[in-house]
Amino acid sequence: MSSQTNSRVVSGMRPTGMLHLGHYHGVLKNWVEMQHDYECFFFAADWHALTTHYETPQGIAESSEQLLIDWLAAGVSPSNSTLFIQSHVPQHAELHLLLSMMTPLSWLERIPTYKDQKKKLTGRDLTTYGFLGYPLLQSADILLYRAGLVPVGEDQVVHVEMTREIARRFNHFYGQEAGFAESCEQAIPKMGKKSAKLYRSQRKAFQEQGDGEALLKAQALIDSQQNISIADKERLLGYLEGVSKMILPEPQAKLTKAAKMPGLDGQKMSKSYGNTIGLREEPDALTKKIKTMPTDPARIRLTDPGDPEKCPVWQLHQVYTDDKTHEWVQEGCRSAGMGCVDCKQPLIDAVQAELEPIRVRAKRYENDRTYLRTIINEGSAAATEVANETMDDVRKAMQLYQ
Repeated sequence: MSSQTNSRVVSGMRPTGMLHLGHYHGVLKNWVEMQHDYECFFFAADWHALTTHYETPQGIAESSEQLLIDWLAAGVSPSNSTLFIQSHVPQHAELHLLLSMMTPLSWLERIPTYKDQKKKLTGRDLTTYGFLGYPLLQSADILLYRAGLVPVGEDQVVHVEMTREIARRFNHFYGQEAGFAESCEQAIPKMGKKSAKLYRSQRKAFQEQGDGEALLKAQALIDSQQNISIADKERLLGYLEGVSKMILPEPQAKLTKAAKMPGLDGQKMSKSYGNTIGLREEPDALTKKIKTMPTDPARIRLTDPGDPEKCPVWQLHQVYTDDKTHEWVQEGCRSAGMGCVDCKQPLIDAVQAELEPIRVRAKRYENDRTYLRTIINEGSAAATEVANETMDDVRKAMQLYQ
């Protein structure tokens, strides 16, 4: 199934601590926008956390819940997205196991992030299958939901490409579904009498006369259907073109808007640099962090002119304040007409204004864990329903069912 006919999106995060503004501007804002246009599945990847923290699993469960709180506080909605925890849907592990039977070892060893992480995390023993196989678990996460789109940054495109290769290899080995034509004939009436009749006529026009326009119309017709499952859509697309079913559709990478969020020291905001502003940073702590930010080292005295381009505070102004404020900063800094403390105040006000509603929403979920867990349980149940449908087809394709 092409991404044009499959608007399902899957993405996850490892629960490795509280989120910061880099996560918010780099990932969560994209999720909030996407949930209105796509069918979104977002999950806390707690099993992925074990690939590097298998010796110290304490806190992963709590971190998973805190991760969900951050998402909800940022505006990801359980009404518009399916939110769940990876380990609550054991089919992730089952599909990972089955895919591992047919995935060449060399495919995993060539992943750039595998080599990079081994170099960076020298203090940990990462000579485990879990660490080697985590890209395959990522592929299982995606393929389990038959996702059409995977939102990633450029450095993660290679993972989506490998997932496409795995889906292609799986379909090559197991794509001949027993009773395929019968399943398709059972799916056609589910579209409704009028659509079913149109589908049959367009299929006939394409297969018997090679009518390309009829093919496009039939594909659009299938795409518009609300009463049939993705699995049935897959079947009908294959039936339309005279081929067998693609059990696991190949996903497409959806590049997210690049957002290099500057940290307090001017480097990219990252926990490893200790330069972050937390998504739920308390007001006093936030004010203190910005007030103590380094500025242009040339401004030793108040009367010394400065250069905003050499100041980390200016980088944050470009994210948070308007053009009028930017002009005020440029003029005041270069002419020494204002001090660095004055420059920082509108920035503090702007960040506080963005974070205050996030803090309020987070406290609601923090103080009502029963409600939070209801959201997680309902999301996990919805994800399990979709996962079961995929696994039923996978098991049949691999002839694990009679």
